[in-house]
Amino acid sequence: MTQSHTSKPSSEAVVELQDIRKSYFLAHTELPVLRGIDLSFSKGEYAAIMGPSGSGKSTLLNLLGCLDRPSGGKYLLGGLDISEMDDDTLSTIRGKRIGFIFQSFNLIPQLNLVENIEMPMYYQQVHKHQRRERAVELACKVGLKDRLHHRPSELSGGQQQRVAIARALANDPVILLADEPTGNLDSRSGSDILGLLDELHEAGKTIIVVTHDSNVAKQTQRSIHMLDGKIERQQTYTRTAQ
Repeated sequence: MTQSHTSKPSSEAVVELQDIRKSYFLAHTELPVLRGIDLSFSKGEYAAIMGPSGSGKSTLLNLLGCLDRPSGGKYLLGGLDISEMDDDTLSTIRGKRIGFIFQSFNLIPQLNLVENIEMPMYYQQVHKHQRRERAVELACKVGLKDRLHHRPSELSGGQQQRVAIARALANDPVILLADEPTGNLDSRSGSDILGLLDELHEAGKTIIVVTHDSNVAKQTQRSIHMLDGKIERQQTYTRTAQ
């Protein structure tokens, strides 16, 4: 079934990249990976980043997620210039403003569903009663009300990804970054996860997905195609309710 994308992103930019460059060095040889990226994402936008292996999309995702810093250029997140922040400040920004959804879920096997969702709040020193209340609320929001005390090994892949999405929402981030969120799922579970992301977008969340799958990209409002460290082209999608 074709999903509705009738909501419009705000013109307010929550992410602005200005001439972003990133190079690595191997045996004193510079290896440029990103070669001058100018890009912005509006509040409430749902976008996809695509490109072949080696195009720079993973490096761009790491920069967006404050897991790495650019070699040059400026990165504004929610109006804050984070391009040259130190590691401790970057870590704080990452914990408060960014939610991550991974292909491999990255859940802690020793913890149950609720405890996994609580983890980002624990690191932000949220009181344990508030953590538990918020985690249960999010578990219910992603359709896992009857699995609260199950550990990851007792959940299907689709259910584990729902836990990962709930965990990403724990600190009410400015943006959600999803790295191949359906890559380890069967088609039915993948479709369910895309439906959940669509619901979050309709509720106003800013979501950026890295994917190889054009069908996943078509669920979004805009796809950004990368090649050789540059933006090759962009494509917008107009979806109407049926």
